[in-house]
Amino acid sequence: MSKYLGIDPGRSKTGLALVDAAGKILALHIALTENMEAELRSFTSGIALAGVIMGNGTNHKVIGAAVRSVLPKTPLELVGEAHSTEEARSLYWQENPPQGWRRLVPLGMLVPPEPLDAYAAVVQVRRWLALQKTNKNV
Repeated sequence: MSKYLGIDPGRSKTGLALVDAAGKILALHIALTENMEAELRSFTSGIALAGVIMGNGTNHKVIGAAVRSVLPKTPLELVGEAHSTEEARSLYWQENPPQGWRRLVPLGMLVPPEPLDAYAAVVQVRRWLALQKTNKNV
């Protein structure tokens, strides 16, 4: 099955996600933007990627250059990042339902205990996959 690298670019940290063609999360990682090339090499080592899907927001040009350096033959696609953080927050709670007393608190009032950048990278890939599916049906 095809695997995609999702990237949510940022100034200090960047979300990375390995997602299959069905949108299933295979791996998540928060990378330090200043070490992007090394982080990309480590995260994608030994994985055949069908493509890299990256948000078009903050710092995407710098991260894009690192991607092209590390994965020069892998197609790179940009997608809109609007509201991806909100979607990432919702996705986080779907994947990690609150436990204990936190189950009683409305999700909108809970703050995830970890950065959401990797989940935002998943959102980027899922958006792109949905767009590909829509384009095939047109």
